[in-house]
Amino acid sequence: MVKLEEVEDEAFVQRQPGDDGEWDTDDESDISSIASGPDDDDAPLSESVTDRLAALADMVPPHTRLQLQKTASAASDWGWWGFSGLCKASWLITVSGLLMGIPFALAQVEDQQFALEEKQQQMQQGSNDIMAPGATSATPKTQQAL
Repeated sequence: MVKLEEVEDEAFVQRQPGDDGEWDTDDESDISSIASGPDDDDAPLSESVTDRLAALADMVPPHTRLQLQKTASAASDWGWWGFSGLCKASWLITVSGLLMGIPFALAQVEDQQFALEEKQQQMQQGSNDIMAPGATSATPKTQQAL
């Protein structure tokens, strides 16, 4: 039978220099200094937006990037197709309305003017009949006498 014996490494047993054996996890100043980094907080970042986008492109796998690019391209193509169709439809409706609407409106105005002239003629005849009621009946009698 085989007997196993645990051998301890000397590097794990020795204490490291500066280690006092206590864990200081409650000190927020150490955490904030780690989070802010070694640079000064007031220093401007030397990294541009394009550098950041290039770094993001490296984080996304190529297959996923290709799929995202195809989806975005298809959405853009459909958007432009819809916008183009909307523009063409609005052009068609506007031009058709102008080509059919203007002549129709002119015909309506002409009919209204014609109806107004007829009404004025009827009123003028009515006023002539009121002023000289016998004038219309006298004309046929005089023609019969001659």
